[in-house]
Amino acid sequence: MIEVQHVSKKYGPFTAVDDVSFRAESGEILGFLGPNGAGKTTTMRIITGYMPATEGKATVAGYDIFEHPLEAKRRTGYLPETPPLYPDMTVREYLRFVAKIKSVAGNVNDRVDAVMKKTWVADMANRHCAKLSKGYRQRVGLAQALIHEPEVLVLDEPTAGLDPKQIIETRQLIRDLAGTHTIVLSTHILPEVAQTCQKVVIINKGKIVAIDSPDALTERLRGAVTLFVQAQGPADDMQRALQNIAGVVRVNPADVRGDVSSFDVDTETGADVRREVAAAIVRGGWGLLELRPMRMSLEDIFLSLTTEEIESEDLAAEAVVVDHTDGGQANA
Repeated sequence: MIEVQHVSKKYGPFTAVDDVSFRAESGEILGFLGPNGAGKTTTMRIITGYMPATEGKATVAGYDIFEHPLEAKRRTGYLPETPPLYPDMTVREYLRFVAKIKSVAGNVNDRVDAVMKKTWVADMANRHCAKLSKGYRQRVGLAQALIHEPEVLVLDEPTAGLDPKQIIETRQLIRDLAGTHTIVLSTHILPEVAQTCQKVVIINKGKIVAIDSPDALTERLRGAVTLFVQAQGPADDMQRALQNIAGVVRVNPADVRGDVSSFDVDTETGADVRREVAAAIVRGGWGLLELRPMRMSLEDIFLSLTTEEIESEDLAAEAVVVDHTDGGQANA
């Protein structure tokens, strides 16, 4: 379990992380999402004890990272944005070294073999780290984070530099680790969170702007549901029939190609009109080709949240300008 309470990090007058609070339950994968420069890496470094916070508290596996740093670090595996490899060591030598400094119990060689197999680097066991591709360096970095079987995993951009096949494999590995490990996955890649995480924390300019599951965020921001309807028949007649359904707010033509028309059907909040839409199309003697809810993507959610914040700042700035202008006119 990971709990961050009112954590801030300041560098002189600059605030990199501002009053950040969130919680990852045991066995959960939490996605820490934000654009470059939002404060993700700084927060990850605070959680892992790499740097102190200016204010606030962070607890990892039941231990306060500031009061009991060694106990917290023993239970944490960390993959930083740049994997901490020793270029003159082979992959096997490096993982044996990490296993020893992390006091791995039992047969170290067996543990190294197991973690190399799990992260798909066994074929590079005798290659020097300096000669690895970026993708393999990333996977060896993940192997060192897993070597001591930590309760908590903190992964900063874990798929950076991987090819599409490796990205799919790494995402599957992270999903497989859930349940036995609590995982915080920091990324700016939206599909990474959507396909891997059970909870999302969105950070922008050092502040948390949303915390929830991807589905709940979609539900909260979308409010009313929009249905995508594609049918074969006269476009005007179909639009009128759909508009007359109780619970339908608006029918927007999306595309017309020959006798096939597509519509975006906006509904009232809480109204499920899929059955009625299908029945209206069938009654009209038209061919129903597609009917599905249109969900906000994580990208839509992120843009919605950050755009609202930017617009609020712009409005505040405009208000200040107006006040100054009004004051100048009054004095005149």
